This record gives sequence, C-alpha cells and structure tokens, in this order.
Amino acid sequence: MSTEGHRIEVKPGTEPVRVVVNGQVLAESRRPLLLFETGCPVRYYLPPEDVRTDLLTPSSTHTVCPFKGTASYWSLEQGPEDVAWAYPEPHAQVAEIKDHLCFYEVQLG
Repeated sequence: MSTEGHRIEVKPGTEPVRVVVNGQVLAESRRPLLLFETGCPVRYYLPPEDVRTDLLTPSSTHTVCPFKGTASYWSLEQGPEDVAWAYPEPHAQVAEIKDHLCFYEVQLG
C-alpha cells in the first residue's frame, strides 16, 4: 500500500522471533508477519497462539493510525504498561495483521 509517499508492506517472516520482558518469555514464533512502514522500524506481528496472552492484561490505551486503524494495547500485571498492541479491525490494506500482537522489542533467531 502506498499513499502520498507513505508505504506499508506486510510480508511473512522467515526468522524465529522471541519476546522477553523482565526476564520472562512472553512470545516465541516461527511465523511472524513483518510490517514495513515508511519512517518506522520493522515491526513483528505475532499470531496470538504464539504469545503468552495469559500474562497480558488489556490496557485502556488505544491509538489511531491513519494507515492501519485503531490499536488496542496490553500490559503486564506487574508492569511495564502497554508492552504489546494489536489491530482488532485493521484497514483492508493490512488485514493480515488482524489480532496479531506486536511488541516494542523482539529478539531474532
């Protein structure tokens, strides 16, 4: 998708991804979706089945992206807050990231 110089592309990832916060493994996936967006770092969207959602609590935070839609956030009970986000109803151009969770920091390999 490209809008006035802003591009977003979603591709299947080939490298395993791991998310560790405060020494606790929150996610491990061999099937991430990589989201490339103009002006942003590559983001790894992970299927919910590969995330320890039992450790996450829904947050009251919501943000709106004109290119992806409205994001909902999750926190760890003991902190930090808003460690993950997802798009429950993403725009059609990025429909494949629906309900996949994204984290600020991931480890590859």
